[in-house]
Amino acid sequence: MSALSPPSLGGAVYDRGYRPYDGPRGGRSAAGWALWRLTLRRALGLRRSWRQKVLPWTLLGLVTIPAAVDLGVRYATRNTPLGQIDFEFLTFRDYVGVSTMLLLFVAVSAPDVICPDRHDRVLPLIFSRPLTGDDYVLAKVGGIFALVFGFSFLPQVLLYIGQMLVNEDGSLTFVGDHLDVLWKVPLSVGILALYYAVVSVAVASLTDRRIVGGLAFLGAIFIPSIVSAAVVGAANQGEGTIFGVLNLLNLPLMLRDVVFEGEIDIDRDAGLSGVAGAGWAALLLYVAIIAVGLVVLRYRYREARS
Repeated sequence: MSALSPPSLGGAVYDRGYRPYDGPRGGRSAAGWALWRLTLRRALGLRRSWRQKVLPWTLLGLVTIPAAVDLGVRYATRNTPLGQIDFEFLTFRDYVGVSTMLLLFVAVSAPDVICPDRHDRVLPLIFSRPLTGDDYVLAKVGGIFALVFGFSFLPQVLLYIGQMLVNEDGSLTFVGDHLDVLWKVPLSVGILALYYAVVSVAVASLTDRRIVGGLAFLGAIFIPSIVSAAVVGAANQGEGTIFGVLNLLNLPLMLRDVVFEGEIDIDRDAGLSGVAGAGWAALLLYVAIIAVGLVVLRYRYREARS
């Protein structure tokens, strides 16, 4: 009987067409910016099916409709008695947070950009790059913030430029009379965008299912608001109550009123009528919610933090 020959120890190299990357290599900041851009593309539906593009681009169209209507009315009535009076179809203050579609967009997009990473178990792959957990959180929150800010701010720019062009006293007069709008609008929109971005991403980080994340975000906003309205309604006897600030749906709009008017508009938030320090209470609650949201996000992604 002949001895068995030992197995071959040789190997083979197969050329599959992969090419080594020889371009510039970025560090931690480049990886963070890449993740931020990916977040924007996914939320906007870019390089995805047409179904993923319907909601964001429909939203952008809808939020510009009030500005278009306002400008159309102003232009059509510029030479009529209606155009000679101080007519305001839509103010810059009212335009901040005017569309409920914005809330729906955040409820859909925030879970869509964060839940699949945990569900598909790709977080280890993402953090194989020079990224920390803080970088990941900053990219995701920053992406949603940029979208909400852009969808809210661009129609304001359209409204401002349009009113400036149709103003009967001239563009320079309009700009001189509305210089405060140039800082009040970005600040108010930033407050709204940061609130939606942090809360939505923090809630979505607690689950790996997009539908659960979206519904949980809406519940986190609407349930306290409903309870607050019930408490205010039960206790309201001509005066408001401090529990009115717990209306989380209106919380960023309360701060919008503070930015534009220096106080909360009690005609809109009647539950705070006569409440001393309501503006400060709203600000403290806002800061507390943002802080809690960031703590939740840091905890959820603590294992990737250096």
